[in-house]
Formats: sequence, C-alpha cells, structure tokens
Amino acid sequence: MIDAGHARLMARYNQWQNTSLFTAAASLPDAARKADRGAFFKSIHGTLCRILWADQIWMSRLSDWEMPTVPQSGSAQLFEAWDALSAARAEADRRIIAWAGALGPGDLAGQLVWYSGALKRDVAAPRWVCVTHVFNHQTHHRGQIHALLTAAGARPDDTDLFMMPEALAAET
Repeated sequence: MIDAGHARLMARYNQWQNTSLFTAAASLPDAARKADRGAFFKSIHGTLCRILWADQIWMSRLSDWEMPTVPQSGSAQLFEAWDALSAARAEADRRIIAWAGALGPGDLAGQLVWYSGALKRDVAAPRWVCVTHVFNHQTHHRGQIHALLTAAGARPDDTDLFMMPEALAAET
C-alpha cells in the first residue's frame, strides 16, 4: 500500500510534468496542437483535455471536486481554447497538491465505491489503488503527449522522477 507521502510526491511530479508539457505545447501554433496525430485522443490538445477530464472525474470520487461537465465520450473536447485549458490544468494541479498535502495516515485505507460510466455499474476498489491509478493514468497519457510534442518539434523536459528538481535536493 502507498502512503500519503507517496501521493504528495506524485502530485508534485504531476505538476512538474504538466508544466513541462504545457510549456512545450505552447511553443506550437494552435493548429499544430489540435492536429490529428494518430493518437488515441487524436491530438496533443485532445490528449491534454483527456488527462484533465480524468483527473476531474477521479478527484470527484476521492475529494470534493465537481464532476466534469462533459461525458467521457467528449473528454478530448473538454476545452476548446488553449488558454482556458492551460488555466484549468494549472488550477487542477494546485488542487491535487493541496488534496495530497491534506491526506492523513488512514486516508488511503478502505474501499472506494463509485458508479463507473465506462463499465455501466458500481465498482469498489481499495482507495490506495485508485490513487495509484490516478497518477499512473496521468503518466501514461503524458508519455503519449511527450512523443507527440517531440515529433512536432517541441522540446518537453525529461520525465524521470528522480530528475524532478526537488527530488534531486531531497535527503536520501
């Protein structure tokens, strides 16, 4: 089982990586960000929207967030405008860090029960597994975006966790 410290580390990693990807993506014209590049969610923009949508749905289950305003089928179109997507991502990252920072020793124990729109039924899973999934899902799709950005000529930062500036400065 993970602990609250792991969730806090991953929340900071999430913010660090999202900042890198959004900075790299901002160097491209809007049409390049929205071009269909053959990815599951088609474009850089669409995949960034999907990550944010998934964060919103999971945090509505794990915390007090509102559910996304669009269904899963529309997750890649969560935001049309780049500036709105960028601002929403930055705010979500701040909120995820605050949520992780407030986790207590027993907050990752027990079961999380929710209705899964994808499975069309109620689901139960250990809370710590769900939190692990949130960060794993982000990392999975950010890897796709990193590849799409690189192919488009943008230069996102390294993705290795140990290279995160605060991780390099941490005591061993």
